[in-house]
Amino acid sequence: MAVYTKINRRELEYIENNFNIGKIRSFSGIKKGIENTNYLIRTKNKKIILTIFEKRVQKKDLPFFMELMFGLSKLKIKCPEPIKSKKGKYLFKIKNKSCCLVSFLKGKDKHNLNYRDCFTVGKKVAQLHLASKKLKLYRKNDLSVNSWGPLLNKIHNKINKLSDNLIKLMRSDLSNIKKKWPKKMPKGIIHSDLFIDNIFFNKGKFYGFIDFYFSANDFLAYELATCINALCFEKKKKSFVFNKRKSSQFLKGYQSIRKLSLKEKSNLNTLCRGSALRYLLTRSYDYLNTPKNAIIKIKDPLEYLDKLNFHRNVTSFKDYS
Repeated sequence: MAVYTKINRRELEYIENNFNIGKIRSFSGIKKGIENTNYLIRTKNKKIILTIFEKRVQKKDLPFFMELMFGLSKLKIKCPEPIKSKKGKYLFKIKNKSCCLVSFLKGKDKHNLNYRDCFTVGKKVAQLHLASKKLKLYRKNDLSVNSWGPLLNKIHNKINKLSDNLIKLMRSDLSNIKKKWPKKMPKGIIHSDLFIDNIFFNKGKFYGFIDFYFSANDFLAYELATCINALCFEKKKKSFVFNKRKSSQFLKGYQSIRKLSLKEKSNLNTLCRGSALRYLLTRSYDYLNTPKNAIIKIKDPLEYLDKLNFHRNVTSFKDYS
């Protein structure tokens, strides 16, 4: 979440007039995240999140995200639920950009997960995967392996500003990952962006997931790779170091609900490498292209270079479990 688009009282009045939410008492921009503009809106009785969709989210995908969150909410998966207008529509426009209102999810993200948290999150991710199978929805993952080459081409002239010889390293990794990328494995709807700030806890206990705007159909095990990268590394001095016990607990939690196939296990390293490269790419793109006046906390792309280097030197499922 972030703030790129500023809003004013007139736009708040539009929301008040078109949604049954009551009088808006206050609103404030949310600085976390990097993709869309988000505001916390307070009325007399509730808190609501206003999301204004920015460039990377395509208009054609928005109904999928709305129906996914609505469907998951009805299946008892804790996540924001989109709010319909008085005319029964989820989506509207502010400054010619698509927007939605969603319910406020209690709790907040943790700065660091303990081992028990990792087990619980793994379990909840598996429950999310099983629940999403009940929804007849489909969206192609437009940030999967075939998109990484074109994205790298967009920034190849600038990328070495971040680290010497980075372009050469990324092209080599991309070539190797594409050769090893699996063809057939269990698929379903995945969240696709389960970072620590998208996982909420309330009073020390897991509460729910937020920010479903990268969700798509892809390998279920690819989600696990993203989670291992996001949740199971710790910063030690200036580098990120893998915590195998966290990864092991996360995978045990997941498999307590859904067992991984032998093919998923044997391909986990390739998926981890791919996920690390994907975030090295997208973070690098954002770092090099984010407007200076955006109210946003930029994330360090080179965090994912450390993670990519780790995965390059391991191969077995046992290295993660």
